[in-house]
Amino acid sequence: MSPALRGALLALAAFGVYSTHDVVVKTLGAHYSTFQIVFFVGLFSFPLITLMLMQDKTDGNLIPRHPWWSAVRSFASLGALVLGFFAFSQLPMAQTYAILFATPMLITLLSIPMLGEKVGLRRGLAVVVGMIGVLIVLRPGSAPLSLGHLAALGGALSGAISSIIVRKIGSNERSVVLMLYPMMLQVLGMALLMPWHYVPMPFEHLALNALVAAFSVVAGLLLIAAYRAAPAVVAAPMQYSQLLWAAFYGWLFFNESIDFWTGVGAAVIVGSGLYIVLREGRPEVSQNQPVSQNRWRLDAGPILRLGLWPRRK
Repeated sequence: MSPALRGALLALAAFGVYSTHDVVVKTLGAHYSTFQIVFFVGLFSFPLITLMLMQDKTDGNLIPRHPWWSAVRSFASLGALVLGFFAFSQLPMAQTYAILFATPMLITLLSIPMLGEKVGLRRGLAVVVGMIGVLIVLRPGSAPLSLGHLAALGGALSGAISSIIVRKIGSNERSVVLMLYPMMLQVLGMALLMPWHYVPMPFEHLALNALVAAFSVVAGLLLIAAYRAAPAVVAAPMQYSQLLWAAFYGWLFFNESIDFWTGVGAAVIVGSGLYIVLREGRPEVSQNQPVSQNRWRLDAGPILRLGLWPRRK
């Protein structure tokens, strides 16, 4: 098996596990507040991720070299996580994914003021086309916009901010720092909200939270293996396979179907996102770490998947 094919298959497996993770999140979201789910998933993830962080053999301490950027990224990552989880609890899975897939377009736009990049005509047109796709999915004026739609848009924006900051400081910050602070904020921040949002959970629901944490760790490891085996331009586009998983899982578990305009909008968004990811993988286009090499995921996950996995040599 060629390295490229192996990487693509590993990435497909990773995003399949992530999609299964999102099914469990959506199931729990019908019974509990997003804050409570995020808290318990983070709590169960903490020991698993700590064991992974202990493998970091690089010299240094845990003090960020860019404290302000690290703080902003931590809040952005937590915002992407909370908003993404809430969107999954409120919207059909396919519609949530379609909106969250606007992240690469937002990254391209934010790279102008935050990274000083110049976006050429082709990438600019791809962004415009992608945003048209988002409008097709939302259909403002013809269908009521809900908090779920706003949360999905906010999750995409927060995720884009987190990923841009990784591109800005990732080469100077240790991986353990990039991972640890957002995770600590997730657990401690949500713990402060528990007196107002906690609802007693039976054992089986606690087990589902632990399952979400385990899924995220397994999927993250698969994704790292995928990027080690194949170029980013091969592995990154596999994320769009989640639309297929969303269609299947939505039908199987939640009696959901993809309406015509959501399908059209998703196709436009995916086409635009693919063009941006593939084009930014060319070194002459982006002077900074390409979008496709930031391991971005849509909802940031219990281990803050959005921009969490910086390049590992």
